[in-house]
Amino acid sequence: MSNQRQLVLNLFIYPGGHHEAAWRYKGSEPDRILDITHYQELAQRAEASKFDAIFFADGPALADNVRYAQRFRFEPITWLAAIAAVTKRIGLIATASTTYTEPYNLARLFASLDHLSQGRAGWNIVTTSAPQAAQNFGLPEHPPHHERYERAREYLDVISRLWDSWEDDASSTIPPPAFSPIPARSTHSTTSANTSAFAAP
Repeated sequence: MSNQRQLVLNLFIYPGGHHEAAWRYKGSEPDRILDITHYQELAQRAEASKFDAIFFADGPALADNVRYAQRFRFEPITWLAAIAAVTKRIGLIATASTTYTEPYNLARLFASLDHLSQGRAGWNIVTTSAPQAAQNFGLPEHPPHHERYERAREYLDVISRLWDSWEDDASSTIPPPAFSPIPARSTHSTTSANTSAFAAP
């Protein structure tokens, strides 16, 4: 057995640049910030350079410094689905919040991306630290740290069981196979006993 260590390379693509003034760099292309072909080209270059994955950060609220820099970005799972169509090997990692999504919807989104990309989807799990996000979801205030992490623990259990509720070959079996319903409601989740997300990633 080899003890050789291997470096894993991940390209963190932040559309407006990690520095507020990055758009001023003469080699930048700020006019392409919402052009999907720009990101497809970056992903293809990363894949050709033997990178293991690309990563898109995301948050359910605008950054405080939006008045100083370009901070527009696509919803990352849709973004990565478009990139999956023009790449073959590179991993596709998106950020998604356990505080401001529901397990069933997110399970379907990531399972779909995983199937479209033939097993390349990855999830950067966050609870969201930005307090202004609460306003976008009609909440009176941002949940405190301990509540967000309590929900996150339960969320991961629920979403994992949703993915595991189908057989591994469920998407290719005819007639459709039976699935195992997950238990009914828990403290934070509203997923019912009769639902199951489309096939596990």
